[in-house]
Amino acid sequence: MCLREAFLLLVMPACLISVLGLAPMSQEMVIYINQLNTTWKAGHNFYSVPLSYVKRLCGTFINGPQPPVWYLPDRGIRLPEHFDWRQQILCPTTRQIRDQGSCGSCWAFAAVGAISDRICIQSEGKVNAEISAEDLLSCCVPNCSDGCSGGFAAVAWDYWKEQGLVTGGEYGSNIGCRPYSIPPCEHHVNGSRPACSGEATVPRCRRHCETGYTRSYCKDKYYGATSYSVSANETQIQLEIYRHGPVDGSLSMYTDILLYKTGVYHHVTGEMLGGHSVKMLGWGVEDGTPYWLIANSWNTDWGDNGFFKILRGSNECGIESEIIAGLPSFPHTPLSKQP
Repeated sequence: MCLREAFLLLVMPACLISVLGLAPMSQEMVIYINQLNTTWKAGHNFYSVPLSYVKRLCGTFINGPQPPVWYLPDRGIRLPEHFDWRQQILCPTTRQIRDQGSCGSCWAFAAVGAISDRICIQSEGKVNAEISAEDLLSCCVPNCSDGCSGGFAAVAWDYWKEQGLVTGGEYGSNIGCRPYSIPPCEHHVNGSRPACSGEATVPRCRRHCETGYTRSYCKDKYYGATSYSVSANETQIQLEIYRHGPVDGSLSMYTDILLYKTGVYHHVTGEMLGGHSVKMLGWGVEDGTPYWLIANSWNTDWGDNGFFKILRGSNECGIESEIIAGLPSFPHTPLSKQP
């Protein structure tokens, strides 16, 4: 029996314990998870926040339309045991954790996070552009999404390819053409932000830049050359990340991940909340357990400074079967308008 099979046999009984009916985000659930002595540690991230609110943050429609799968030849590449795009000093967006606020816009944040990284990586650090979640969230309606009520990850990448996206930083940053207009809020314990409540209003699609920004909306756009699915194969996903940059991954979120603090997450208890999109930017092995490195969009107070690790190689929570990516167009114009 291989190590991975033994690991799965170990955790499968724990997955059945969800029938115990532990209250989501409760101290009892924290104690239960930690007493399992599994590969990750639980603690409080959300406090005095209703579960109905957290469900609205999971805004990705799973099993939606998928572009064709792109297979990469390995070309004799020896993949390292550990790889982390945050160590690429020329591309600061790889280390960024954004905040979607009180909006189910994870589908937009995962896409623009990976797109921003890929523009920098594919330009070898010559182009640093923080692509606007606001532009994607507000203008790719109704094709991509219902705004703050959820969206399709794959359609977001198609929109980048066909319509382009402008730049835009975080709320209050004054960075780029269209910064995010939904304020951050405190999902978490002992945070400094205002408390989260209700659901944010979807911003209007404004096809002009903020006052004072020096470029026009049309001239600020960045376009994709391709968008595609990545095969649900561990090596193919690694090759895609290694050669082209972080990818957009979607997974089924369960209540136990709300309590994630450190370690390699796998589902052990709790009900499913919905689909959630994240940026996958590397991989590694921790205490013998293989993992994917993930950036979330619930600000830096959640999890491990906004990041988390999830079990690699077993399609944990469906994440390996929902990988989307694409490559930027240089120059930054639609392929149809290039000579």
